[in-house]
Amino acid sequence: MMKRKPVFPHVIEVNYQLGRVIGCNVYLVFDGDEWLLIDVGYEETVDEIIELVRLLDFPFAQCKTLIATHADVDHIQGLAKAKQLLRTTVTAHPLAARSLQMGDKLKTFAQIEAQGIDMEMPPVEVEQLVDDGDVIRVGQLELQVWLTPGHTDSQLSFRLGDLLFSGDNIYRDGCVGAIDAHHGSDLDDFVTSLQRIRESDIKWLLPSHGPIFRKDNQLLDRTIARLDGYRHMADFGTCAVDWPLMDQWEQELADGKMPK
Repeated sequence: MMKRKPVFPHVIEVNYQLGRVIGCNVYLVFDGDEWLLIDVGYEETVDEIIELVRLLDFPFAQCKTLIATHADVDHIQGLAKAKQLLRTTVTAHPLAARSLQMGDKLKTFAQIEAQGIDMEMPPVEVEQLVDDGDVIRVGQLELQVWLTPGHTDSQLSFRLGDLLFSGDNIYRDGCVGAIDAHHGSDLDDFVTSLQRIRESDIKWLLPSHGPIFRKDNQLLDRTIARLDGYRHMADFGTCAVDWPLMDQWEQELADGKMPK
């Protein structure tokens, strides 16, 4: 057996437990013998994660469910395999469930033709649909479901006391999950989700990538301001709400201004 290294009571994170990075953050939330996983990562790491669960002495039969924070390939490619090995259920937001059940390679970023990316995306049935305000129970613990769209339209976060499993909303350096209309990014929603996190009394953010960190309102303010600026930049294409330069040019044309 392996000694458990919880990052907080009732919470083990696989990368912290192993002392090395094996992929996206995978959180094992437990109370007594009952446990669940938040994200599972790529298919190639599933065997190692399942073996770790065994070494940590968590009964496979007591796996409550496998949760998908959202339907991006780096978070969910291994779901079908992990579900088969653990004989458990999958939980996701309804918008993520569609991509999971179809094995949608485009919306999950498993296939990006322009960059030569073409990964398998095994379809998986989703038995439990959750949305904002729902509660997921594991033992005596309650995970409160927050819908925090922006990075994707199905991005979920989960509150456990003063902890927030915050998905791809924000990382310790102030970066956020990729913004791309192709998989449902929305800058207005992103700003709203970050404001919700900022205004909460959460103390710790447990993201889907990188280190766990204390909630820092100044960091959140800077990130919110940056994303608000993105809303008015051509760089972000259809994710932007407007492009002020074009309004200025239209006025210059109406005023008869020529290049100088």
